[in-house]
Amino acid sequence: MSKKVAVFRKEHFNAAHRLFNPDWDDATNSKIFGKCALPNYHGHNYELEVKVVGEPDEKTGYVIDMKVLSDIIKAEIHSRFDHKNLNLDTEEFKHTNPTAENIAIVIYELLRKRIDNKLDLQIRLYETPRNFVEYPV
Repeated sequence: MSKKVAVFRKEHFNAAHRLFNPDWDDATNSKIFGKCALPNYHGHNYELEVKVVGEPDEKTGYVIDMKVLSDIIKAEIHSRFDHKNLNLDTEEFKHTNPTAENIAIVIYELLRKRIDNKLDLQIRLYETPRNFVEYPV
């Protein structure tokens, strides 16, 4: 029987964005994205849950050291996205629409590089208390 355990780290960041497809006119963007397409951007208080799954290490008892995980999230996510305009201030979203779905994928890819591949990784990103996404599923 597997002794896999899931551990979770919650973090948050605040960021502005605009949902917009440059190939569409303003009317189409407004129809598809509603208020999220307004030209002067809007912000969210994003809540991030990072789930790491694996077997506890025999020596430490940890799946992953939570302090190390927190430091990775702060270095890769918080420093990159917190209090930024995702469309204007980040390389990751200069040409990618910063939907919650795309933000979760980017966060996963950034963290995956820093977390041992023997561990499973999943991202849950809350854009609002009622709207959230998970990646991968």
